[in-house]
Amino acid sequence: MSKKLIILLIVVILLAVGFYFLLQNSKKSPITNDINNFQDCLNANYAIMESWPRACRTPDGRIFKEDIGNQLEKSDLIQVLEPQANQEISTPVVIKGQARGNWFFEASFPVEVLDDKQFVIGTGIAKSMEDWMTEDFVPFEATIDFARPLSKQGFLVLKKDNPSGDAQYDDQLIIPISFNQDTMLIKVYFATSKTAGQDDFDCKYLESVNKEVPKSIAVARAALTALLAGPSVNDKTNGFYTAINSNVKINSLTIDDGVARVDFNEQIQFQVGGSCQVSTIREQINKTLLQFPTVKSVIISVNGDVEQALQP
Repeated sequence: MSKKLIILLIVVILLAVGFYFLLQNSKKSPITNDINNFQDCLNANYAIMESWPRACRTPDGRIFKEDIGNQLEKSDLIQVLEPQANQEISTPVVIKGQARGNWFFEASFPVEVLDDKQFVIGTGIAKSMEDWMTEDFVPFEATIDFARPLSKQGFLVLKKDNPSGDAQYDDQLIIPISFNQDTMLIKVYFATSKTAGQDDFDCKYLESVNKEVPKSIAVARAALTALLAGPSVNDKTNGFYTAINSNVKINSLTIDDGVARVDFNEQIQFQVGGSCQVSTIREQINKTLLQFPTVKSVIISVNGDVEQALQP
């Protein structure tokens, strides 16, 4: 074999070996310029490191940490067990955790649900599950209804109760979450001009209005929440109104053996007078709940009191 042929063969072999290693290296460290945050990295199924907050490592060695709000900073004061940061939630959202006794006042503290523009779409109260008069951690739980968000991302804000009103004692835990944006159609019942017409007024005459609300397994609660939100601008234009006060809150709602028991705060009967208004309020609640086949009858109470609830 000639010398030139041997040299050419060696060059070809070296080129082949170099190309092989280049190809193998490109497979091990692909270009990941499209990965810009933890969620991108997670969606790409790259390695998740065992840490808190979680961290994701790309093949080219970049590390992205999960945004968990200020949970690390506040971990010695308040801790949320569910939902986890960035978890997808639906309405109503159940929040469970533990907080130091001084985070509470009278065994409770306020909670808000915000969209990505910091607009409040839901509020509620977290209640201690044990004696809160301690410096130790006390378990708490809250069930918060929220309106249909326009954004995919949002926040849970758990505020330290501060009865003094002094800003230096304010504190809050902020947790990023995402919203389940699936929706469902339900009916709510509003009054119309026929409800209190001059000739044939009927305090119990109501008409249904379809509402698109966030999808939820708690359909009865979702419908009742939509009813309490009142008629939209378009509903009002079409002649619908509600006899129910604004800012009414659901303390609890249970359905057992066909009986729906719903407990409201005192706002539902604030300055409510006359049998006609009371009848309209009761009928709005009843018809909205009775649309569901699991509900055969409705019992209404105010702060646990059935006998004195919505009396004319």
